[in-house]
Amino acid sequence: MIDFDKLTDRRDSFSYKWDVGDGELPMWVADMDFVTAEPVRRAVMRTAERGIYGYTYIPDDYFRAVADYYKRRHGVTVDTSHLVYSNGAVAAISSMVRRLSKEGDNVLLQAPVYNIFYNSIVNNHRTVLSSDLAYDGEGYSIDFLDLESKLSLEKTTLMILCNPHNPVGRVWSRDELSKIADLCHRHGVKVISDEVHADFVKQGLHYIPFFSVSELAASISATIISASKTFNIAGLQSACVNVSDEGMRYTVWRGINTDEVGEPNAFSMGANIAAYTECDEWVDALCDYVFESRRIAADYINREIAGLHAVRGDATYLLWIDISEVLSDSVEFCKRLRDLTGLFLSDGAEYGECARGFVRMNLATQRSRVYDGLDRLKKGVEAILAEKNLH
Repeated sequence: MIDFDKLTDRRDSFSYKWDVGDGELPMWVADMDFVTAEPVRRAVMRTAERGIYGYTYIPDDYFRAVADYYKRRHGVTVDTSHLVYSNGAVAAISSMVRRLSKEGDNVLLQAPVYNIFYNSIVNNHRTVLSSDLAYDGEGYSIDFLDLESKLSLEKTTLMILCNPHNPVGRVWSRDELSKIADLCHRHGVKVISDEVHADFVKQGLHYIPFFSVSELAASISATIISASKTFNIAGLQSACVNVSDEGMRYTVWRGINTDEVGEPNAFSMGANIAAYTECDEWVDALCDYVFESRRIAADYINREIAGLHAVRGDATYLLWIDISEVLSDSVEFCKRLRDLTGLFLSDGAEYGECARGFVRMNLATQRSRVYDGLDRLKKGVEAILAEKNLH
């Protein structure tokens, strides 16, 4: 029996997420409060017990484990010779931004989107260009006319796609991904597809890897694959990139190795191989638990908290919440909420200016903490509205 309800204590463990004050509840940064799957723990313990943590190579078993997992869980064929290792998704993205575009180029995003993408672009002296997703009050879609107009700009040479999309929770369809591939190919734009949330998709829907959509999509893209989100092992710093085109793959490989972000730590290989080969039942149970928490939270917010609306989403453990009827500025909202209740959420402004009226809530925690967070959210909103009425 897998007990995701069992409380864990991450304080005093150098946890970035839990570096908060007494009585505060962090539901922001995207890692989970669940203990990882037992086979992963055993693999880490075997390494720890050896007591020697020296230089580590990447075995063929790792790449085979990734390919077998994608065939088994997602129904797609991965050629292991197309995989390039990196010690983290963000490290790979930043390296590829440097190698697949030039300083001054536009790198296109679809805001609201994972905030670290912006850093990877700006820190490397490229220009952020957003084709904002269209919000209809319920969910998000792609504005393909706007997307094409921005892909067609001479300085737009690279697009970073988020599939499934963080933070809005969209599972992009095969048709949508095909259209993106066709437009990018037409305008000479390469694609980096960040797919680290691949396993968190609502039952009945299917995550589709960008490279699997067509030969054309595969020929222009580099897709990030990582066990970090699914198995809560982001701290082991491991990922790989699937690059079908030989020339592009050499460029990516050369960049990752030149940037010295292509070597695993002593714990990552054993943990990843165990995750990809021994944990399917655990992943199924985890997804069931997370999506029940998503349902509970969305229903509660839409029913019980005046002025808030849980945006329709079918992927990730991150709930995107429209707060615009309460406050138009998510930065102010999150500050007031934390001051009033101790609940720590991510403000939407981090993900793009178009998201200033939204917040992100991480539901990958024990159900008791989900209920606690919802109760704090309700009390905080009531207090904020009362303050507004006084003025």
